[in-house]
Order: sequence, then structure tokens, then C-alpha cells
Amino acid sequence: MLLQLVNILYVLVAIAIIAFVLLQQGSGAQSGSGFGGGASATVFGARGASNFLSKTTKWLAIVFFTVSMGMAMYASKQGKGGPAKPDLGLMAQQPVPTAPATPAAQVPAAQIPATPAEQAPAPAPGK
Repeated sequence: MLLQLVNILYVLVAIAIIAFVLLQQGSGAQSGSGFGGGASATVFGARGASNFLSKTTKWLAIVFFTVSMGMAMYASKQGKGGPAKPDLGLMAQQPVPTAPATPAAQVPAAQIPATPAEQAPAPAPGK
């Protein structure tokens, strides 16, 4: 239950980081203010929005990486119990054969197919 809440928090913080990064003005946005960009008419003032957005993005990034490291440490401690059995799905329900296969040493030589080196070479084309 706690891990699910942490995963939900992780996704929400990631979405918030994306939103706050997209809300920030780029470095070329200052040139537009000379042509009536109206930067002083914002809610946070002329400079307040960028400070608020950059500080919020910084703290969201810190939370994001802290949660990432915590989840990685949790996953590494869960994996120390030895090698995990792979989830085979339907293949796990198949019956296991009980009779061992015949070893290659007991197969008669007449039943083993010849390799290409043992076969006669093919005639050269055009001769």
C-alpha cells in the first residue's frame, strides 16, 4: 500500500516538473518585452514569476530524485533474497517430462546425419 502511494507521488511530481518547466520563459523571451510584451502585468510582478517557477522546479526536482533513490534502495533490498524464479505464466503449468532424453553417445552411428565435410564435394559448375 505504501509503495503504491509512493509511486503515485512519483508520477505526480514528474508531471508537476514537466508543467513548471513548460511554464517558464526561455532566455529569448526578454526581447519581446520591448514590443509590448507586458511583463510587468503578471500576477507575480515583473521578476516574481520566474523566481517562483524556478524555485518550485528546484524543490520538485529534489523531491523527484529523493523518491527515486528511495525506491532504488527499496528495490535493491528486496532483491537480496536470492535469485528470483522467473514468472513463466502458462509455461509454468506445463507438465515436466519424467523420462530422460537419450544421450547422443547411445544413438547408433547410422542414424546420425552426415556433416557437409563428410559428404562428397559437388562438381564445379560449367565443367
